Amino acid sequence: MFIDEAKIRVKAGDGGNGCMAFRREKFVPRGGPSGGDGGRGGDIVMQSTQRHNTLIHFRYNPEHKAQRGEHGLGSNCSGSDGLDKVLQVPVGTSLFDAETGELVHDFQEPDERVVVAKGGRGGRGNQHFATSTHQAPREHELGRTGEERVYRLELKLLADVGLLGYPNAGKSTLISRISAAKPKIADYPFTTLEPNLGVVTVGEEPNQESFVVADLPGLIEGAHLGSGLGVQFLRHIERTRVLVHLVDVSDASGRPDPVEDFKIINNELASFGHGLEEKPMIVVATKLDSVNPEKLKKLATHVKRRKLEFHAISAVTGEGIDELKWALAKYVRQPELAAD
Repeated sequence: MFIDEAKIRVKAGDGGNGCMAFRREKFVPRGGPSGGDGGRGGDIVMQSTQRHNTLIHFRYNPEHKAQRGEHGLGSNCSGSDGLDKVLQVPVGTSLFDAETGELVHDFQEPDERVVVAKGGRGGRGNQHFATSTHQAPREHELGRTGEERVYRLELKLLADVGLLGYPNAGKSTLISRISAAKPKIADYPFTTLEPNLGVVTVGEEPNQESFVVADLPGLIEGAHLGSGLGVQFLRHIERTRVLVHLVDVSDASGRPDPVEDFKIINNELASFGHGLEEKPMIVVATKLDSVNPEKLKKLATHVKRRKLEFHAISAVTGEGIDELKWALAKYVRQPELAAD
């Protein structure tokens, strides 16, 4: 199951209490105070990893607590520090304070570590309170309470290219053709219910290039209002370098005007915001193996008028696939020069 949002409560370990004790040894008539310090409570640490690609392990286990420090002992023995609790999150996870909404950290690289709740300091034993005029102190400190926080986790997949369009526009078929990804493919709408990632390679060694493509569930008109699957998955293409807008130009789509399809999806991107409508875009006419020539011509004319790069492909026969892969590689390499 793909889960890209979760809310968790974390509690760092409390510090151990300081000890009140006095030395009582043979031949040491005035041993004095010997209470040890309490151990420090364990921290809650969040670490990014490539071993996970979903937040499902937080959805069903929302509370996490670190070990508390041990109490101090006699003979000036300090208590052991509590063990840290390390929580692993997928690369691409954003950590927000649930109360203020403030972004705490954005995990964009593997093995980033952030302390999200600090353990409490251990209390001092009575050995620290001895003075020349107060040689038998009975004062000692309690351990400090560890921090407790509530966080909201939001996963945004890290991909270079984002595929979008109407349901059954050919997104899943395309990603299965250009990468090793195996998404579900069927002839009914909303076959894709969660984002899929695929790694695409172009060229030959030693100059081979690779990039990551994300296939998103289909959008429909009114998606920003919750129609269809809504726009909750659009966050996964916020980090992409280029968007690939797939438009079905066959009669099987059941929609007569491909230009209108193109405009509707673009309106949904603008309604979602976050700068998606400003990203570089390649428009791809799909299903050339069963193309309606009038639809193809109309879409190509409109796209050319908007000065966007245009490709026509058939994922079934492979027509235009290689040209599209090289165009994507060019955008990933240097988006601002891709249209030159």
